[in-house]
Amino acid sequence: MNKTGLFEETEKEALIDTADITGLFELSVDAYYTALYARMSCLPVKEEISRFIEKVKNSCRHVSAGKSAAGKHGAGKPAGEDRMAAARAASDRGDPDVLTVQKAAGNVLHEIHRLTGLLRFSPDKDGIYIARCAPDHFILPALAEHFTLRFGGTPWAIIDEKRNLCLFCEKGRAARLEPLSSFASQIFTSNENTDDFWEDLWRLYHRSVNNETRKNPNLQRQFMPERYQKYLPEMKP
Repeated sequence: MNKTGLFEETEKEALIDTADITGLFELSVDAYYTALYARMSCLPVKEEISRFIEKVKNSCRHVSAGKSAAGKHGAGKPAGEDRMAAARAASDRGDPDVLTVQKAAGNVLHEIHRLTGLLRFSPDKDGIYIARCAPDHFILPALAEHFTLRFGGTPWAIIDEKRNLCLFCEKGRAARLEPLSSFASQIFTSNENTDDFWEDLWRLYHRSVNNETRKNPNLQRQFMPERYQKYLPEMKP
């Protein structure tokens, strides 16, 4: 994964405000993003994340201490041995902190992937394509890159109704995260979108590709949980 693109630096600091991640990316990309995604979780795992990061860093300090005792001194970027030690520490699922953080990060990644396919956009009167959701986790920042590439120069917005936040991307500008209250437009502040032409198109598409003979409600709920269905036009009666 790239270090940039998903989050601005200020958002990274806000996401992990209880743990020092300085240098973590250089030690282990996997550890960096595991900590970052875990911090987006709604679960109370801040303490586990802090200990996870410290264990990753300590694993490298032990290697460096051994090299110093042997008369070998390094400077600059972490050596290969440091990175290998960091990778081992970050993947040690026998450690309860590592396991907890990995599970929290996995839940977040799963919801990010799910919402890239389940968000439904409709344009407002100004041509801004708007989708609404209420995700379990604080995942809006992680959706920025995907939908910026998807929409190109078309303005769009994703509203998190649970947290009253909006991820908004204007033409020619980077996506930004703002409180929903900062938008005066009625489309941003209303609780529900009324039925419109675009929702009718979604329903028509769904009816066209749907095969009733292969309907499997249990599998459908697995990929399209009921808590998301209120935002899906094709699932409305």
